[in-house]
Amino acid sequence: MHSLPESIRHAMQSGRVPSPPQILLRLLQLVDDDCTTMTQLARLVEQDPGLCTRVLTAANSSAVRRGKELQNIESCLMALGTRLVRSIATCLSVRSLFEERGSGPEVDLCDFWTHSLLVAEISRGLAVATRYPRADEAYLAGLLHDVGELILLSAVGEPYAQLLSDCPGESSLSAMEVELLGTHHGEIGTWLADQWHLDSSFADGILFHHQPAARIVGATQLVQVVWLAHVLADCDEVPDAVGEHARLMFDDLDDSQLAAICAEATQRMSMVADAIGMAAPAARERDAARGLPRVSGNRKRQTADAQSEIVRLIGNKALLQPLQDDLLGLDTDAEVFLALREAARILFDLSDLAFLLHDTADGRLNGQKVSGQAAIFRQTSLLCEPHRSLAAAAAASNQVRCSHADRLPAPASLLDVQFARALHGSGLLCIPMTAHGRTTGVILAGLSRDQYAALARRLPCLLNFGRIAGNSLETWRRAKDVRAQAEEETAARLLQQTRRMVHEAGNPLTIIKGYLRILDGKLPPGAEVHRELGVLTEEIERVSSIVRRMSEIRTPPASDAAFDIGDLLRELLLLYRQPLFDARGIAVQALLPAQAMDIVCDRDSVKQIVLNVWKNASEALASGQGIRISLTGDVLHQGRRHVELRVEDNGPGMSEVAIQAIHRPLEARLGEPRGIGLSIVGALARRQGIPVTCRSQPGSGTVISFLLPSENRSDTVRGQQGKAPQQKQASPDRRQE
Repeated sequence: MHSLPESIRHAMQSGRVPSPPQILLRLLQLVDDDCTTMTQLARLVEQDPGLCTRVLTAANSSAVRRGKELQNIESCLMALGTRLVRSIATCLSVRSLFEERGSGPEVDLCDFWTHSLLVAEISRGLAVATRYPRADEAYLAGLLHDVGELILLSAVGEPYAQLLSDCPGESSLSAMEVELLGTHHGEIGTWLADQWHLDSSFADGILFHHQPAARIVGATQLVQVVWLAHVLADCDEVPDAVGEHARLMFDDLDDSQLAAICAEATQRMSMVADAIGMAAPAARERDAARGLPRVSGNRKRQTADAQSEIVRLIGNKALLQPLQDDLLGLDTDAEVFLALREAARILFDLSDLAFLLHDTADGRLNGQKVSGQAAIFRQTSLLCEPHRSLAAAAAASNQVRCSHADRLPAPASLLDVQFARALHGSGLLCIPMTAHGRTTGVILAGLSRDQYAALARRLPCLLNFGRIAGNSLETWRRAKDVRAQAEEETAARLLQQTRRMVHEAGNPLTIIKGYLRILDGKLPPGAEVHRELGVLTEEIERVSSIVRRMSEIRTPPASDAAFDIGDLLRELLLLYRQPLFDARGIAVQALLPAQAMDIVCDRDSVKQIVLNVWKNASEALASGQGIRISLTGDVLHQGRRHVELRVEDNGPGMSEVAIQAIHRPLEARLGEPRGIGLSIVGALARRQGIPVTCRSQPGSGTVISFLLPSENRSDTVRGQQGKAPQQKQASPDRRQE
């Protein structure tokens, strides 16, 4: 593959694959329809190798992909979003219009598209029949098996068009391509699949679809499926030899099944072609070449005059208008940068882009706030002085600058050479971004001298592209500032309202505390109710503290004081046992040791954790069921001593969503009453550094465990660090049930 001509390599890297306008128009209609599902969108994109190329490339780019590569079109569309897909489709439409206006061979791709669709449909049918686990992958491999022909036609031009005209049939095409170019369309399509980081067997299905039958018998299943689909697509009936080869590859496939798969695939192909407005090819002689692009002549190059130049300039602006509309609809600057990269790739064959933004504070160009580009651009801080760099010259003059231009104001600086190397080009192209008459940044692209020669007549379009980019970024920034200001104003109003509510709520709470003190003073000394009143006073004070904090800016918490967790649980049971459990017929078993178990945490936070867990359990348990509360001391965790608090019940168990709420924030959901309280529990536990575990199964009850740091949390047991935790059996509380 390294011996390929430069023009072919460049064309493959740029994704120059023609697309039928009918599909593009239908795609734009679908993405504008709010009722369109992602599945419907994926079905349409799957019918076009050109759109597949762009969608696969964009979705697997570093700016979008998270984790493993995406091979399914629907998952790619979901990763990109309909807005970016619409931008890609718009740019492909613009690109196709530019190509139609140029000179070169006039090509009818109707046969090519219908043949590719038919092979894809047969591949899917064979994959299902032979129990291949990824039928969509087989469909895509069949669709793209001849995509190399389009790339060669676009890259080589007239010589390859002449080869297609002279080719008697597709079986002879590969040999003629190798003789003329040193490669064939299967290798070109394989190179593309490798660039997309698709599975090697997927690429092999494209590479080997012209191999002799004797070699295919020993290949992998996907290669066999695509090969057989390609052979069957060229047959009106299943030949005996093809049926024999099919039985050698797949034991349970007979001729009748093959015929049924082909008939259904043909019907589906015709339906698809009709749905997108593509007329089926007319019947031809048996010796005519089927499935190949048909060359019908050359376009005439129009002479340039003043009138045609005006039309061209106006046309450029009109054609780029849909792109501007799409960019203005994006939500974040990251989406804008990604859409601009894809637009430049499609419209101008610029594969590598970087952005330097103008900082109004110091007047410099820098790329610190643009993610997804090389470190050299993130580290650049450049004064807008023309002699420093082409980027600065482009920003100062508001004109496109390129190191391949014949007339440059100064020799290329070393920084320009570094930029070009980082962008994998022999030269540097700089496009100014402007908005409302001022410079907002510069787009940098690496390119070859041949690329610049092809773009030289489109400099006004490049300049307009920069204006669209600048306006889009400026609009997004202004919208962000407006949102931030609105949020600040809303927060200020909310704080004012909260403070008023805190003031109003504080008065009755103060009165209640006063009455409790009076009541406590009227009771005889030694009465047991003194303790209940003390617990109640403490709880009211905690409520008052929570209300006061509503109007305060959060400050770092003070150091936690040690307290006995056993005493705290007894106090809470004294106050909440009856309303939460006894009144509902829920049995309570409390295993609380007589000796003190001091822990170092925020007392109010631990109270809130325990009450939320008890409340969730109370709401879930039915009468006759029970809850068990226990403490275990001297539990070692990561070399530190803890007290384990366990809350167990024999209720219906919790859903996976409710369990996960402990470990991450959860939005309120109807039908999940236990999830919200546990979300608060998890947040408080994380803030206090309390490890939490939860085990639950439907119908088998729930166990929630908290490791509370003990007063001697820094102590470790010598020689025991890294071993299993050692526990001491807690003595039962005299009040257990």
